Amino acid sequence: MMAGDEPQVTVEQEFEVGPFRPEDAPGIVRLFESVYGQGYPIKVFYDAEALKKANETGEYYSIVARTPTGLVVGVQHLFRSAPYPSLYETGAGLVSREYRQFGANKRMLDYAYNQWVPKQRGIEQVFGEPVCNHPFMQMVVNRFGYTETALEVALMPAEAYAREQSAHGRVAALQAFRTYKPKPHTLYLPEAYEKELRYIYAATDDARTLKLADKQLPVDEPSQGNMSVFHSAGLARIAMHNTGSDFNDHIAALEESAVAQKAVVIQVWLRLGVPWAGSAVDILRRKGYFLGGALPRWFDEDGLLMQKLFVEPGFDSIVLHSDRSKEILGIVMNDWRRSIESRHSAAH
Repeated sequence: MMAGDEPQVTVEQEFEVGPFRPEDAPGIVRLFESVYGQGYPIKVFYDAEALKKANETGEYYSIVARTPTGLVVGVQHLFRSAPYPSLYETGAGLVSREYRQFGANKRMLDYAYNQWVPKQRGIEQVFGEPVCNHPFMQMVVNRFGYTETALEVALMPAEAYAREQSAHGRVAALQAFRTYKPKPHTLYLPEAYEKELRYIYAATDDARTLKLADKQLPVDEPSQGNMSVFHSAGLARIAMHNTGSDFNDHIAALEESAVAQKAVVIQVWLRLGVPWAGSAVDILRRKGYFLGGALPRWFDEDGLLMQKLFVEPGFDSIVLHSDRSKEILGIVMNDWRRSIESRHSAAH
């Protein structure tokens, strides 16, 4: 092979699946460039040295499909995106066009979920966000033992799926979780959603003691939260680590900032491990927020997803695979309707 030539994929070659090696990094970069050009939003995948460092620190873990000559033909990732560092998200996976009919994706996922992750001391729970413009990734997470617990409405703009032309409006996503290290603990369910959350928790794969959140917000504890705005998606995510008696003003200021930055979808993550979770939920409900679902181990203890839209929800375009996810959609839709009535009442 002459200097500067790109390696050629020979589909007759066998391939192996295994954890990241430093020499895989340039091949992963080439793979992302071949599939996405320079358009993938997570830029670490275009920087071989940054990708090596991310695998060293545990911010990202790459699971790689490679030929005997070392050519990278597929990759899947686990990475940190939630407040609790031992909860990892699974995603950012792709396979070379020449290898998509050879089972590379299935082999990588089987290796990651059933062989590699169970041996990792620093990964206690894994979740995925299968999109709802088609059912294929939803079928995958069900096959590998993940349980749906939440629905993120209008999460991503249609432009993110322009290459495959698979969406005509904003795209929703499910959140599905699998436990690798159990942590039974006590949760406090807001009265407004006690029935709905008991349904969601009935099928999860870890034990919880469920009590009613019947306390008022503490007066001696200020609210503490941080917000991330994803400008290309028009999305703001607010992680509330503490909620105190100033929560109403605190969330109002964060929401004002999110809207000023052109966020059209706002998500709020609340802790369910405190007995005043219901009081915080009541404030959000009055502001037009509606239920998204449960977030196991989100803060180490579980979290609750609340969401507010400044765009149409696009419920008619949501494609779901399992009966459970359809039930969660019904729960979310009903509370969205209630939120619209609440916002109309507040306006008058």
